[in-house]
Amino acid sequence: MIAWVLYDIKNDKARTKVAKICKQSGLYRVQFSVFLGTIDRNMKDSLQLQIEDLINEETDSVYIFPMSKNELQETILLGQAFDKKLVSDEVMALFL
Repeated sequence: MIAWVLYDIKNDKARTKVAKICKQSGLYRVQFSVFLGTIDRNMKDSLQLQIEDLINEETDSVYIFPMSKNELQETILLGQAFDKKLVSDEVMALFL
């Protein structure tokens, strides 16, 4: 499945660790606090558990949005949708 991970995490150390976990899960950074990529259900569950251990549920927000390839291809990107310095060809290929 394709998954978006978006977060707003106040603690710098926790935010850095969440970004590292996303990258290790095979997700690509498309904005500073937004990752996108293909993961399986087990990896999504693992990602959720690891992030839950790092965040403060009182102050932080994390969204993990699974979607199908068809849904991703219907996504509308406006303006500077991606940070062009961060987005790779692999990410762009997901939209084709």
